[in-house]
Amino acid sequence: QVQLVESGGGLVQAGGSLRLSCAASGRTFSGYIVGWFRQAPRKEREFVARISWNFGITIYADSVKGRFTISRDYSKNTVALQMNSLKPEDTAVYYCVAGTSGTVGRDEDTYWGQGTQVTVSS
Repeated sequence: QVQLVESGGGLVQAGGSLRLSCAASGRTFSGYIVGWFRQAPRKEREFVARISWNFGITIYADSVKGRFTISRDYSKNTVALQMNSLKPEDTAVYYCVAGTSGTVGRDEDTYWGQGTQVTVSS
């Protein structure tokens, strides 16, 4: 069992930055793919970014490429999402996800955090 806890959300003006963090309790992220999904009001949940803990391979949604960076910290057993040049359309609840499959976030074996609100004002 993996429990995920997100932190770092908040309110920021367009063009600003925020850093989200995802921590795992109960075990390390070793062997997992860890990532972020987001859901804006009245919209479908969508993939944002992910990283393989063991190999550091990253994948980003086209909408955030060049602006967001996902990274892992072995010493803290956390995954961070650095979000720069934020836009109002980035406003959403951001969820940390973890799983051992390439379909993480889209399968029943995914672990989900409780979500953290990110609001970008124009």
